[in-house]
Amino acid sequence: MNKISLRKIKASDIKYFAKWWRDKDLLKLTSGILKSISDQEVKKYFLMMVKNKNDHHFMMVAGKEIIGHITLAKRKNSWYETQIVIGEKKHWNKGYGTKAIQILIKKAKRLGILKIYLEVRPNNLRAIKAYENCGFQKVKAVLYPQNKYLSKTLMMKLTLR
Repeated sequence: MNKISLRKIKASDIKYFAKWWRDKDLLKLTSGILKSISDQEVKKYFLMMVKNKNDHHFMMVAGKEIIGHITLAKRKNSWYETQIVIGEKKHWNKGYGTKAIQILIKKAKRLGILKIYLEVRPNNLRAIKAYENCGFQKVKAVLYPQNKYLSKTLMMKLTLR
């Protein structure tokens, strides 16, 4: 396994998101929305991410290759939500997600972030295992009856000290 590192997102990273946000396998694991996304929409959503000063976005780097994205997004009551996508599928099932989460947790502590949660598809066993290996605990099912693509998620939480 290559050494994994995280670096802050930058404007030139838009090309990765343009690819990943159009990958049907990734979309099935994340939003579930398989509709086509235009270049304009990619640019709009990417710029919103880059400009947001409350959130922390990082690119995952294995060796010298960009393989994914991980974030800490500010939510209510000092909670931050994390999301991770390993966009380069040849790097799935190699432990990179677990390692990236471990690095993110260390960064969170340095930033004074002590409460992190995430939502994951209940059938994404690979991700759930990685989160549990990093100390996240299953909390509850979250229902989204209006969302025909993702009607149920599993919420997991981690409280740092």
